Amino acid sequence: MSARATRTAMAVVMALTVAGCGAGDDRASGGAADGRGTGAVMVFAAASLTESFRRIGKDFEAANPGSTVTLNVAGSSALANQINQGAPADVFASAAPANMATVTEAGNADGTPTTFARNQLVIAVPRGNPGGVTGLADLSRPGVKVALCATQVPCGAAARTALDTAGVALTPVTLEQDVKGALAKVKLGEVDAALVYRTDARAASADVIGVEFPESARAVNDYPIVALKDAPNPAGARAFVAYVRSAPAQAVLAEAGFQAP
Repeated sequence: MSARATRTAMAVVMALTVAGCGAGDDRASGGAADGRGTGAVMVFAAASLTESFRRIGKDFEAANPGSTVTLNVAGSSALANQINQGAPADVFASAAPANMATVTEAGNADGTPTTFARNQLVIAVPRGNPGGVTGLADLSRPGVKVALCATQVPCGAAARTALDTAGVALTPVTLEQDVKGALAKVKLGEVDAALVYRTDARAASADVIGVEFPESARAVNDYPIVALKDAPNPAGARAFVAYVRSAPAQAVLAEAGFQAP
């Protein structure tokens, strides 16, 4: 074989080897040639999305054979801090733009976040409403014990906006790190009321009642979602974000009480 022919044959072998390695890397990262999500997808989601994203995650797995969705749910502020500290995650779904901005401003988002849902506060009270709570003003009555989310958490910031709008001043007996924590205080009978999202009260309707109040219209939270820059599974991350915005996932969110974006 001539030297030129030898060099040509070696070049072909090297090209095939590189192509084969690329295909292997794609499989390892969970990528799929058709853009569908495969492999493991780690989703960091606001606590108020727990029930909806569990169902959406199962539906995504069914629509994308070979995929597995794992949820890490907590307060949006805590999740944003975890992401910025290097926690491995593919997707971040926040309960407010401010916490999402913490991630985007640190350069950890892959693209621009999009709003996929909205949520509104209600007053969660025990079944039977023994405290007779009908509005925000009742929360400031002597002897009424109230749980709120901490102000750095979206449900806490929204609660503060609603209370300020109503001109109601109160001292909560506890400040919780996510909405599920505030709701749990009502379910356990440790407080008379808590300001939580409408969706969370609906999910716990066996134990609590959600009392609507007009000032909640001034404290509606937008929920943004984004794939993350250093996602272990970038293809899966993009596929999951797209699925959350699809009609089937939006129907799940609407059923849970979320408002359309």
